[in-house]
Amino acid sequence: MGLFVVQFLTGLSGAASLFLVASGLTLIFGVTRIVNFAHGSFYMLGAYLALSLIEALPVPRGTWGGAPFWAAMAAAALGVGLIGVLVETIVLKPIYKAPELFQLLATFGVILVVQDAALWTWGAEDRLGPRAPGLRGSIEVMGQRMPVYDLLLIAVCPVVLAGLLLLFRTTRWGILVRAATADRQMVAALGVDQRWLFTSVFFLGSCLAGLGGALQLPKGGADLAMDFGIVADMFVVTVIGGMGSIVGAFLAALLIGELRAFGVLFFPESTLILTFLIMAVVLVLRPQGLLGRAEPADAPGHDAEPVRPADRTWRIAVSVLLAALLALPMIADPFVLVLAIDVLVMALFAASLHAIMGPGGMVSFGHAAFFGGGAYAAALAVVHLGAPMTAALPAGVVGAALLAAVIGFFCVRLRGVYFAMLTLAFAQIAWSIVFQWTEVTGGDDGLLGIWPAAWAADRTRYYYLTLALVTAGIAFLRFAVFTPFGRGLRAGRDSPVRAEAIGIDVARRQWAAFVLAGAVAGLAGGLYVFAKGSVFPDEMAIPRSFDGLMMVLLGGVNTLSGPWVGAGVFTSLQDWLSRMPFWRLTLGCSIIALVILFPQGIAGFVRQRAHRHRDRGS
Repeated sequence: MGLFVVQFLTGLSGAASLFLVASGLTLIFGVTRIVNFAHGSFYMLGAYLALSLIEALPVPRGTWGGAPFWAAMAAAALGVGLIGVLVETIVLKPIYKAPELFQLLATFGVILVVQDAALWTWGAEDRLGPRAPGLRGSIEVMGQRMPVYDLLLIAVCPVVLAGLLLLFRTTRWGILVRAATADRQMVAALGVDQRWLFTSVFFLGSCLAGLGGALQLPKGGADLAMDFGIVADMFVVTVIGGMGSIVGAFLAALLIGELRAFGVLFFPESTLILTFLIMAVVLVLRPQGLLGRAEPADAPGHDAEPVRPADRTWRIAVSVLLAALLALPMIADPFVLVLAIDVLVMALFAASLHAIMGPGGMVSFGHAAFFGGGAYAAALAVVHLGAPMTAALPAGVVGAALLAAVIGFFCVRLRGVYFAMLTLAFAQIAWSIVFQWTEVTGGDDGLLGIWPAAWAADRTRYYYLTLALVTAGIAFLRFAVFTPFGRGLRAGRDSPVRAEAIGIDVARRQWAAFVLAGAVAGLAGGLYVFAKGSVFPDEMAIPRSFDGLMMVLLGGVNTLSGPWVGAGVFTSLQDWLSRMPFWRLTLGCSIIALVILFPQGIAGFVRQRAHRHRDRGS
């Protein structure tokens, strides 16, 4: 019995850390509607700043020996809050009028900048956190040992919740925050300075993330992987609770904390997927989360613009590009050819994601499930069935399409960020299966020795094969946009209620588009595995999905040429900058600069300028 009691208390302790971070994230999203992926970076900075302040402050002897420690904790939280204000002012404020997806892309850039800034400031080695004065050791609970510091964390969680509720219900600022969460446009119409409100909310949300990181310091120290280690968990808690609901985040943190604590006892092999499995179940049964508000039924997925057929200038430009790609093997060295194959594969992957994001208005955070699924289906056909490449590539397409059919059946019922997070949940479940099913997939060691057929083994021949299939795939997706199916899909994106009223089955059409996009992503994955000769679980992981998002958004989600333009820019930048010291800092700054300079994406900016020039000429 004592073991279960201690495990229950351990779950409460873990829930406290999750709640502190998730409450800041849900507060920021509720008011600003920014899906802030850099929130995990604020959590990491809280731990590092607290560590530096503790080392710098003098520690007097006697009764007040612990005062500098707790002062450092509070100062670290405030310092992270000021950093959050700096990020909001410099990075996000200039693009508040841009589509919300581009604000999300800017936070990707912030993650990369903070990663290398932390590396330069504190070094690459993990730092061990100091023990909390007066809270060292453990106590006995029914025959089991329980760390004293964990009891403090358990006490902090309800205190913070009570303080936030008191702030929101009794102060003018809190009332404005609640009003902005319910209806931001109405608050602006009443004359409230939204810029001041957004900045103050960002400060408080960042403080909470910094406090969570600082309080976690005595339990695990500080390391450069803290940001990515917490980002998935904080989004799970925020989404399960309901985006914008502080009480919902508290309940979700308790749920996840306890399930993890007891999952280790009863289902140790399920720890990788348990959190995402719970999120998937909650969103399928209650799409808006426990205490969240449902997305408006007639809200578009993004700020859509009309899609026009290609004009003469665009056709000439594409013809020149294809001619250059056809001539590339004659003038390029082998390394450039390898990079070109990578760019082509990523262009097809990005185009498949754009097929649901652009015409369908469905933003997916888990599209790598189909890229990796296609890669693994092709690789498994070769390794376990001895299939040739000509059979393995179609197997990758079919495997990814089947996976997309299952995942899409549940996801198309949701909208907005809930749709995106459910795709992420299913993608993580698929990744964990591949990671743990060692007998079939090779687990973390992956599958090796998957090479092209003899007739395509030459690098130049494989390049031309890739170019042909990628061109055909992108052309097919572009053609589909202008068919009756594509027009109906765009109608469902722009006005689901009106589309249903005229007889369009929006959900079924979105499901079909989801399966189509998954199949094309599977083709990209199959080409990738034969280009590399191997496949690993990383191809299904969260970073690969985020790469696809960045490519689409950098190029422009409202243009059909955006995904392959973004893929070319992002892949080339990443390859070039990765050879430089602190390359993440440079890449992050480049992404932020591109977002601020081209808030419609690179291809979107070019199209906008071309239309303006044409309108002036006429």
